[in-house]
Amino acid sequence: MNGVRTAVITGASSGIGEACARAFAREGLHVVLAARRADRLAAVASAIVQDGGAATAIECDVTSVTDVDRLVSGALTATGRLDVMVCNAGIGFNGLIDETSDEAMRRVMDVNYFGTFHTARAAVRHFRTMGRGHVFIVSSIVGRKGVARMGAYAASKFAQVGLGESVRAELAGTGIHCTLVYPISTETEFRSAMQRDFGLDVAGKGPRQQPEQVADAMLRALRRPRPDVYPYRGSRVVAVASALAPALADRVSARFSRKPK
Repeated sequence: MNGVRTAVITGASSGIGEACARAFAREGLHVVLAARRADRLAAVASAIVQDGGAATAIECDVTSVTDVDRLVSGALTATGRLDVMVCNAGIGFNGLIDETSDEAMRRVMDVNYFGTFHTARAAVRHFRTMGRGHVFIVSSIVGRKGVARMGAYAASKFAQVGLGESVRAELAGTGIHCTLVYPISTETEFRSAMQRDFGLDVAGKGPRQQPEQVADAMLRALRRPRPDVYPYRGSRVVAVASALAPALADRVSARFSRKPK
């Protein structure tokens, strides 16, 4: 077996996924980049190789079980091993509940939740045969506290958290780790993708972070596994406030909700 660890990263064509791929490659892992945009994937993989890293690009739609199975098989064929799965692919939606269509809700859940389910399941099946491995589920702080106009997105992120916490309990003591990641609003293509997919352009206020900050926090968790990662200092208080003072948390969160331009 190849001695170089392999990490599969979904949604790796931009944003947090790309930043994570670059950080893990610098750490010495062979990164397998997965996303739907084959041209963008190839460009990111080429840049990583030019920087001295090892990268393979595999086009994949995480809503397709066939694609996900092909992704895992492709990683094993390319490197001979699979050590880390980063479930990161996702899309957003903004709208009041009575403005949210069935189609929009299903699409968000299909990509964000079922995409995570498909990739985490495929990875864990392999990890069990090896007795080791690490699954990262990139959720959102909105997976800890719902925000006005983000019901569809928050529902998918809460679903990711419930899945991840259950998987973590199932894997306790096995040598297989599951880490949940809770970024705040991050400077990525998230808003432009939402406009492309749903015709929505939104604006809001509140703290933001760079995708590299999230990647660096994940890298620390790769080196020293932990159950939860809050890349933005202080954001953990959101989860605490939501549990202990939900009415107050609702009022505060309303100040940071994203609204149509």
